[in-house]
Amino acid sequence: MAKISALTIVFLVIGISVRADEIAVKTIKETGMVSVRLADKPVATYQLEPEKNTKLSVASGCYFHPLMTPGGIAVTEVGPADHPHHRGVFLAWVEMHGKQDADFWGWGEHAPKKNRRIVNRDVTKLLAGSTGGFAAINEWLAENEVVLDEQLRAKVRVVDGMNVLDLEYTLTSTADLKLARWAFSGFCVRIRIDGKLEAHGPAGLVDLPNPSHVKPETDWPAAAWYAYALRDVTGAGGKTIGLAVVDHPKNPPSLWHNHRAIGMINPCIVAPGEVTLKVGGPLVLRYRVLTFDGDLPRAAVARSADEFRKN
Repeated sequence: MAKISALTIVFLVIGISVRADEIAVKTIKETGMVSVRLADKPVATYQLEPEKNTKLSVASGCYFHPLMTPGGIAVTEVGPADHPHHRGVFLAWVEMHGKQDADFWGWGEHAPKKNRRIVNRDVTKLLAGSTGGFAAINEWLAENEVVLDEQLRAKVRVVDGMNVLDLEYTLTSTADLKLARWAFSGFCVRIRIDGKLEAHGPAGLVDLPNPSHVKPETDWPAAAWYAYALRDVTGAGGKTIGLAVVDHPKNPPSLWHNHRAIGMINPCIVAPGEVTLKVGGPLVLRYRVLTFDGDLPRAAVARSADEFRKN
């Protein structure tokens, strides 16, 4: 059987030919979740409903957790004590104004969060064999009224010793909708923080101060990617793990609300200014999340970011 230097396993593929040599891929839809496993080991789990064994303070499902490193260590966190609305890899905004005002993020101070939830309606294109994956159809409900229709496409593969999760969100508003300007919200990854966290960017180690959640101008500048390396992880035998998030140039401009103290990486499209969604006009957002074991593989992350941003 032929071998490939960069082992490629796809979590969701639509119209793409993929080789998956020598690895058994299973995509399993269970009650409340969909998971992908490589060689029968979990890589990523998509929670269709909120997990009942956490302290998550929101009613929304439709997030990824746990997201694993290639070595099998969970890198994400859900419902932590400092921010119980944080949920692994997720998409939500803290202040939306339209036919129903809403806070799907889960803060609740500037828009209602009660009776606001993201609900999965269908999982399609469930595949098995050499490739596996799904597409998700979700609704953003405010008072049981749909304010956003979401279609999610995702794929995962292993390249250069990293797990690679690609996400594409297509959001269609049922009425004109304004996403208010905030320093944070939108696409977010919450990493665990039981270790010594270092922030990295394309230019090297980042020594910028943590931004203020009420001052968008304090967010970190636009960049192709940022990464966290977490050293001496208490719950992983003192190992070093990490993740990187890659922005796509076709997304709206972003500033990054990267806050080390709470393990948050957030390329925020509403930090530069308010964003308006016109009825029927979709907003498409694309992101790549990379997980790794050991020190940041800077060259591999840079290659992956360049490849993703060219497509």
